[in-house]
Parts: sequence; C-alpha cells; structure tokens
Amino acid sequence: MRSYVILRRPKAAPPGRMGLEKLQPKPPEITVENLPDHALRELDADPDTSYAENMPTALIEPLDSPAPAADGTDWGIAAVGADASPFTGAGVTVAVLDTGIDAAHPAFAGVQLVEKDFTGSGNGDIKGHGSHCAGTIFGRDVGGQRIGIARGVGKALIGKVLGNDGKGDSGMIFEALQWALTEKADIVSMSLGFDFPGLVKRLTSEGWDIEPATSMALVGYRSNLRMLDTIMAMLKAHGALGTSPLVVAAGNESKRAAAIPYRIAASLPAAADGVIAVAAIGRDADTYKVAPFSNMLAAVAAPGVDITSAWPGGGLHTISGTSMACPHVSGVAALWWQALEQKGISASAASVGARILASARRNVFAADVLEVDIGQGMVTAPPAN
Repeated sequence: MRSYVILRRPKAAPPGRMGLEKLQPKPPEITVENLPDHALRELDADPDTSYAENMPTALIEPLDSPAPAADGTDWGIAAVGADASPFTGAGVTVAVLDTGIDAAHPAFAGVQLVEKDFTGSGNGDIKGHGSHCAGTIFGRDVGGQRIGIARGVGKALIGKVLGNDGKGDSGMIFEALQWALTEKADIVSMSLGFDFPGLVKRLTSEGWDIEPATSMALVGYRSNLRMLDTIMAMLKAHGALGTSPLVVAAGNESKRAAAIPYRIAASLPAAADGVIAVAAIGRDADTYKVAPFSNMLAAVAAPGVDITSAWPGGGLHTISGTSMACPHVSGVAALWWQALEQKGISASAASVGARILASARRNVFAADVLEVDIGQGMVTAPPAN
C-alpha cells in the first residue's frame, strides 16, 4: 500500500425553505490514507473525490549572509514602504506553515500564537526557518531593531509542516491548509517546496530503476499540482468563506552567477494556479536586482537578500532566499487587509491579491531586470491615502 492525499468535495446541501439551496459552503475534506491499488479505482469512480500520491516536501534552504549593519530597521522594510505606512496589520490573522516557531522569542511577545504540529516532531522550531519567516511578517522590535512588516498582527496560526530535519510531505501541507482555513486565517504564508528529487530517491530505494522512478515521480508531482489547483479553485468558488491569499516562495534553484548560468521556473507549490508566488531581490546601489538564486515566473518580487529576523534562542540572524522574500509579501498583505477594512471595503483573497499586484513597482529595478524574473515588480505597502 502507498500513502495518498484524498480530497473529498462537500456534497450539495439539501433544499432549504422555499426550495432554495442553503447557502452554507464548506471547505473540502482532506485526509491522508494508506491505500491498495484497487481502492484507487473506487476513488476514480467518484466525481467528488481527487487524490494525489503523498509527496516529500523540504525546506527551501536559505543562504547564510554576513552580519547586518545595526541601523535600527531591516532594509527590506523600507524597500516595500512598510516604514512609511500607517497600517500595522491589526486585526489580521496570519498563518505560517513552516518549521514551527520559537514561541518564547521576544519578537513574538504579545502575539497570540496558536501552534499545531503536523509532523509528529512536536511544536517548537529547531531549524530556525519558521521563526525567521514569522519575524519578518509580524515580529516586534528586538534590541531596538525593527524586523517585522506588520507589527500589529495579534494572532498567528503556526502550522509545523516541516520536521526538525526540515522535511515533511504534501499530506502535512494539505492538512495544514485545511486547518488554517478552518481557523479563519486571513493570510497563509509558505516558504517551502515539493521535493521532486526526494520522491525519485524514495522510489529507487523501494527497488525502482531510475527511469521508471523518474516517470512515476512526475506523475506524483503532476497529481499534487492538480490537487493544489483544485483546492485553490474550490476556495475561489467559496469566496463567502473569506478565503485567504496564499503566499508562497518561488524557490532557490536558479544559478544566474554560475559559469553556465540558468534559471528555473517556480516550483510547487508556487507553480499552482491562484497562489502569489514570490521572487527574491537584493540591493544594487540605488536600485534593486533579482537575486542570482531566485526562480523565475513569480507573480511579484520582494527583498530576499541579507534579511535579518528572529532566530531560536532570542537573537537575530541574517540569511537570504526566496523564503525570506515570501514573508515580506505576507506582511504587506496583512497591511493591505487592514487598509481595505478601514476603508469599508471587504477584504478577501481576491481584493487583497489585486491590491498587491496593482501596487507593485517596476521602476525601482535596474534597467536590465526582466519581467519574467520579478513579475509585477516590488510589492508595496499601502500608503496613508
């Protein structure tokens, strides 16, 4: 038997009064089950059910950076305009699906942290990646240094979907997404990737030759992409649920500075339809440029080089990666969510996502930067007016 992620669409509600269908949309039910091959044929016969092989996932490993200059504010905060925005993300609930969080860190003092472990390794953050991402989104100042975009966020859902070794599986992610939506997250942030090489390695360890293992891994990758596309389509259709913008790191597999440079397209889950995929940028004198490791075909770009944020043990750490760019966009999304609500506009995945794309800037980049590398451009926090 193999492990599969099963998505069961909600059945239509029975007719209500006056023959009208009750307008009570429900999110899909997602489970992870070990099934024999004959059970898959039964699932294929059910039009309300989809499934995908449970695929390995992995941390998008960051790159270490030199120690930052102690100027009081991380450069990415000013780059996206959060330092000049009057909004703080107050009243917005953010979900961070990552390696967990150091709940005792001073950056998270006063934040209601709701932790749930999907890995079996227990709450907390050994790797530091989840704490760093959370710090960029909503971290409070530490030692006089500002690290957070949306410092007014009062509640955060921390889904641990990558274990203490930085690994997990797609079932953990899908179950955590369902949990975050059930808990009414306004923004969902994920800085992780589906591990295609890991699936090939798992199949070869089970006795498959490399060629059929690669083919089977492609089938698994495609089924997970379709699963995520299905979930996003259902959430869009059920907009009355107040579904969340899903912000995802594009990945670090590109090598623009190599002897033979190359660029890789955004990988899963960033490649799914309807998510906000994020590329990483760095500073270049008075302008910005795409980071050499950043994957292409993202929706927007954000600071992802030499980013200082929270680290387990109470201190700060500076690293680089699209994983660092993603939480900048999640934080800006929280600011836009609050801004729209204050203006009497209903905030939703669609309205917030539209503002993020429409307000992105391209005129801050070096002349040789391509749209395929930065999408709509640098994300921008909402101004006062």
